[in-house]
Amino acid sequence: MNLIVIIVAVYLAAMIGIGLYAKRQVKSSTDYHLAGRRLGVTMMAGTLAATEIGGGSSVGVASKAYGDWGLSAGWYVVAAGIGIVLVSFVAPAMRRSMAVTVPEVIGRRYGAASQTITAVLGSVALVALAAVQITATATIVSTLGGVDLEWAILATGVAVIVYTWIGGMWSVTLTDFVQFFLIVGGFAIAVPVALHNAGGWESVVARLPEGQLGFTKIGVPTILGLVVLYFMTFSTGQEAVQRYYSARTPRVAVLGSLLCGGLMTVYAFIPAVLGLIALAVYPGINENSALSTVAVGLLPPVVAGLLLSAVISATLSSASGNMLGSSTIFIKDLLPKFSAKVTEENELKYSRIGVLVVGVLATLISLWSQAIIPLLIFAFTMRSTGPFCAFIAGLVLRKTSRLAGLVSIIVGTVAGFAWEVAGEPFGVAAIIAGSTCGVLSFWVIHVIDARRGRLVGDGAVPAQQDERAALS
Repeated sequence: MNLIVIIVAVYLAAMIGIGLYAKRQVKSSTDYHLAGRRLGVTMMAGTLAATEIGGGSSVGVASKAYGDWGLSAGWYVVAAGIGIVLVSFVAPAMRRSMAVTVPEVIGRRYGAASQTITAVLGSVALVALAAVQITATATIVSTLGGVDLEWAILATGVAVIVYTWIGGMWSVTLTDFVQFFLIVGGFAIAVPVALHNAGGWESVVARLPEGQLGFTKIGVPTILGLVVLYFMTFSTGQEAVQRYYSARTPRVAVLGSLLCGGLMTVYAFIPAVLGLIALAVYPGINENSALSTVAVGLLPPVVAGLLLSAVISATLSSASGNMLGSSTIFIKDLLPKFSAKVTEENELKYSRIGVLVVGVLATLISLWSQAIIPLLIFAFTMRSTGPFCAFIAGLVLRKTSRLAGLVSIIVGTVAGFAWEVAGEPFGVAAIIAGSTCGVLSFWVIHVIDARRGRLVGDGAVPAQQDERAALS
């Protein structure tokens, strides 16, 4: 067994060990889903960044830099950082809601039908997103071990299921915290070493196709579209919102979010540079293998092991967050509608079962579709276009129209899906078209109902008298 494989194996064993340690902190379903709502600024920023710097932001960016986007692929992550910063403006309202899921907030304000639709959209999208991260991890495992991608997908799926199942949000948070610093450190070391072994920056540039260094080759409209996409998907995506819910106070939620946005922006172009190095030295390989090929071919074994462990960190942390988020939505928002067996006493057991089921489904999807960024964007679009306006309005407005929420969720989702299927006419992203329809339908009905005196507040806000001091 070579040194690279040994380093990665030790890393994976350490992550499972952290999961076992975290299990001792889990005494209730709140601990499992929200880490007891006790995350500080650094822990929150680390887990949020590690979750959002996943397969799309590492393997995906490197593959896009290798392909059509060139250096401008880094904007994919910069846009994500800007999106996280924008979410900071609604972060206090998220934390003060004392909710566990996004559909819960929707249900309080707009009723059971809106809650169910949002829950289905969110849960299914998170399964697809987990599948993307499994695929990204498996491409590395396949390159390292020389095994078929399908077997690598199965092995990756099992690993992430195990440590997520063990400790829930405590496990995910602790592993994310370690993983984030490994991500930053691994990539920071890898870039100068890879450049040196590729003959230096001038040698790499000389071998690149014309235009690959274009800083905005991706196009300004695409960059702006990604910013909107990320703001919408982070402000409504359970895997991100669940971390805001887990913050110790609203102030911690804001500061953690701002720190995360800054860290993501600093990291953004590093995987893009590695993708360009791969294109210069190894033209003709599979795009998704660009990062792992550079690691194995141009880096010393120790550095390669650190880099690939960092990439696996990024993808596994995202996969675990997505799995936990999907399971949380299913247990909290969907299962109680079909079964009276879910109680406070047995919810922890059902939550772990939910993680197992979600993990198996994500692994199967990964086996079926091995796309990365296209599947990411499609999942983001489907979960955000409809619920976005209703969720944000429910957080920041004291009263809204119940009908406006339901109609906007349906109209926005259907419009986004139709625009995606139509091939995004006029170059307008499906998430932009769908959310525009959702926002317009919401406000038209909201204004009409306001004039008729039909606006309502939350229908069921949980009593949390004992936590008011912590939220001040």
